[in-house]
Amino acid sequence: MNVQTDDVTATEQLGNNIGSKLRGGEVIELISDLGGGKTTFVRGLAKGAGSKDHVSSPTFTVSKVYKSPKFEIHHFDFYRLSEAGVLVHELRDLLGDSKVVVVIEWGEIVQHVLPDTRLTIEINQTETEARDFYMTFSPAFSYLLGSGASK
Repeated sequence: MNVQTDDVTATEQLGNNIGSKLRGGEVIELISDLGGGKTTFVRGLAKGAGSKDHVSSPTFTVSKVYKSPKFEIHHFDFYRLSEAGVLVHELRDLLGDSKVVVVIEWGEIVQHVLPDTRLTIEINQTETEARDFYMTFSPAFSYLLGSGASK
């Protein structure tokens, strides 16, 4: 599925629409260059899931947790790491937990532990604020991209 957004507000709204459909247990992999809109998307995702937490990039902290009424969103950013180390164990413990949504940026070093059942979103910057979102997903997650995902 492909979706285009024209600006930061639309990118956040796309995240919000998907976030409002999260049930817990989902894994979302974000692929993009630096400044590609990943954090903006996650800000909307968390807001759509009901989180009131401040969302910021976990580039320097590697992970952040946002609480929503039904589950926690664990947001990982492996950009600065050459290997995942003990974080692989933390990630494995979270995967499949129905009270957790896992969001991963720069996940090349943890591909071996990521489930096939996941939503992968590749974000390409087309203009200053415009983005193209290319989404691939397991049929089990088709509910995330149903009606209203591309508003």
